[in-house]
Amino acid sequence: MIIEQLNEHKQTLAKVIDELTPVLEQACQLIAATISNGNKVFLAGNGGSAADAQHLAAELCGRFVKERKPLPGIALTTDTSAITAIANDYGYDQVFSRQLEALAWPGDLFIGISTSGNSAGIINALTAARVLSCNTIGLSGKTGGKMKDLCDVCLVIPFDVTARIQEMHILIGHILCKAVDDLF
Repeated sequence: MIIEQLNEHKQTLAKVIDELTPVLEQACQLIAATISNGNKVFLAGNGGSAADAQHLAAELCGRFVKERKPLPGIALTTDTSAITAIANDYGYDQVFSRQLEALAWPGDLFIGISTSGNSAGIINALTAARVLSCNTIGLSGKTGGKMKDLCDVCLVIPFDVTARIQEMHILIGHILCKAVDDLF
C-alpha cells in the first residue's frame, strides 16, 4: 500500500511537470506582479483546501524561506464570525464572495482552491473577483470543473484522486510563495 501511494504521487507529479509548468510560470508571474504593485492576495477553499488557503496566507504574512517584510496574504476561511453570519444570512455559498466584496480592490488577487473545480462558494468568489477587477488563480483537479473558465490562470491537476490533487496544490502553493520570496 505504501509503495502504491508513493508511486501514485510520483505519477501525478510527473504529469504536473509535463503538463502544467508553463501555466505555473504564468501563476508565479501573476502573484509576483500583484505583490510588486502593492496589492493583496486573498485565498479560500473548503475542507482540506481551506487548510491549504490558511497555510499559504501564513507563508505570505510571516515568511516562506527568506527573511523579508510581511506581505498581505489573507485567508477568507478564518473569520468564523463573518463565515457563520454570512452563511446564516445569505447561504454558505456566499461566505467567500461577500468577504471579497468587502475587502478586495481592483488589482488584488484571489486564489480559489477546489479539488473538483465545482465548489459553489469558490465559483461565486471567482465571479465576484472578476466584477471587482481582481485577478484570479484557480487550483483545481480532475477536469477543472466550472472554475476553469472563471480564472485568469487555472492549474488543473490532471488526476482524479483527491489526496493526490491536494498534494500537488500545496506544492504549487509553495512554488508561488518561492516566486514571491524571489522578489525580495
